[in-house]
Amino acid sequence: MKLIPLSVLLVTVFALAGCDRIDPDSPLGKRKAIYQQMLDTKEDLGGMLRGRLPFDSQSFASGAIELDELSRQPWQHYPKVKEEQSDAREDVWHKQERFNQLARELEAHTAALVAVTAQKPVTAESVAPTFQRVEDACEACHKEFRAY
Repeated sequence: MKLIPLSVLLVTVFALAGCDRIDPDSPLGKRKAIYQQMLDTKEDLGGMLRGRLPFDSQSFASGAIELDELSRQPWQHYPKVKEEQSDAREDVWHKQERFNQLARELEAHTAALVAVTAQKPVTAESVAPTFQRVEDACEACHKEFRAY
């Protein structure tokens, strides 16, 4: 008899989980997808620098290029007014100049990461400081503009 209450609970949980679904074609859905790709790429690069993954200079350089390309994409998916569902603070829309400044800083740091990977030999030691600046740029924007 305990199986019935458990199955009712599971059905309720799954039904409620579907209510918070984000339309992948919405501006929020598009930028969340880009941010997820950025995070995955950044995690791989960071993993190589922190010893979680073996450092491979060619893979790191390719990842840096991918991260640089991705870093230029999410900004176009911020509409002029805040959507109903959003993971950003109101300040994104009220302090657009500052938000855009941080976006350009991230782009500059990812471009610098690509540039440092063009200098041979590419080693973990040669790219680590530039990669740290990319991570710092991500964190600065999150601290100022991410709601949660």
